[in-house]
Amino acid sequence: MTILAKCIARCFLFYGLAALAGCASYEHLALDKESRLVAPASELEGFGGKVTLAALDRLVVLYNPDLWAARAKLGVGAAQVIQAGILPNPQADVTYPFVIAGPGAIQNVKSILLLDTKREAAQNAASQIYATLLWQEWQTIGKARLLFVDIVSGERTNKLLEQSRRFLRERFDLTNTAINQGNATLATLSPDLVALSDIENVSDSLERLQLSRRHQLNALLGLAPTTKLALVAPLDVPHIDSTRLRGQLVSLPDRRPDLVALQYGYRSEDAKVREAILSQFPNLSVGVASVGTGNTISSLIFGPHVTMDIPIFDRNQGGVALEQATREQLYREFNARISAATGEIGALLSEQALLSRQLAQLEPRLKEARMIAEKATAAFTQRTLDERAYVDIEVAHLTREREKIGLQQAMLEGQVGLATLVGAGMPQIEIEPEVPRAGPFGGFPEENYPSSARLDRRLE
Repeated sequence: MTILAKCIARCFLFYGLAALAGCASYEHLALDKESRLVAPASELEGFGGKVTLAALDRLVVLYNPDLWAARAKLGVGAAQVIQAGILPNPQADVTYPFVIAGPGAIQNVKSILLLDTKREAAQNAASQIYATLLWQEWQTIGKARLLFVDIVSGERTNKLLEQSRRFLRERFDLTNTAINQGNATLATLSPDLVALSDIENVSDSLERLQLSRRHQLNALLGLAPTTKLALVAPLDVPHIDSTRLRGQLVSLPDRRPDLVALQYGYRSEDAKVREAILSQFPNLSVGVASVGTGNTISSLIFGPHVTMDIPIFDRNQGGVALEQATREQLYREFNARISAATGEIGALLSEQALLSRQLAQLEPRLKEARMIAEKATAAFTQRTLDERAYVDIEVAHLTREREKIGLQQAMLEGQVGLATLVGAGMPQIEIEPEVPRAGPFGGFPEENYPSSARLDRRLE
């Protein structure tokens, strides 16, 4: 082996060992097979014994198991950004003896040309992951708020049902006793029995529903099913100003995370379109190579080395068509999502107006039912009203009380839906302005790239 060959071999060995020294090492990560459900709610950080709606929002963001798992995607996006900003290593080769070719180093030029667009696509894709995660947080918080409203409203309804059941049970027992004493007939007992059975069925169904709601809420907080949270009323659901809300619809695409995510996705795909167009540039590799006829230093000649594809058949037509079609699909999806969001908000505002009107119309009827029930109680006590009429009046009164709770619950559910759609009280985000691309290849300075690290995630 010649002195030159030995020197080259030693150089390759040295640089190869140096490169390996900087490589990552493998470390096994065993799966965690234990359940992480929390049994006592007191183990939750910041838990004060009773849960308000505002406290519930924060607990959901901190402890929801699905959100914990979804946040791992942020690391994937960050890794993709790092990968997109790394050029491929130059290729080097050496042969011995140096008969035809010798040592050389080659770099692909197109990889340098595509670096900016690859990095732009990865940056926007990472921001899209972040915005998608924030939208998942919005939806999870919305589910928890809705369960909060339904559980508290259900407890109010259950108190009325219990009141109705006690009243009807007392009347049923008294009538049954009168029948045994020969002072009443079965015809008198029958209406009480039917009314009591109906109330008991409704009450039992509500009890099952309430248990299911609490189980769902516990699951959102990572709590064991047996844990029972003390939910604090009144329901401080954010108030929605319909006039102000309609005026904010114009800025909704730049604030709502799912719409922001679609825009970042579109920007990423737009960068891929430009990357596909730039990929029409033929593969060009440049470097330094040696040629010679012998195995001595004097017989070697070092010089430039150029390799280039001839774009006769493949000019990346398929790649360009695919990326353009994907961009068109995202373009239409974004517009469809905006239309759907506007329609959903408009529908909920219309429903809120109807519920508000029905609730206002119910108030005088409920006031009248309360007054009649008081008079009926007094009349029955004085034995100037028969029991059948007294029971009917009291049941009608309690039915209207339940009707009011139902309308209030529906209004609160609508407000929760609107708050989720517009982000009232949610972790906030604003899309970064798209930076104009300079130059024929669309490159722009690295400091202007959209960065998910700069997105605002404050709980306001």
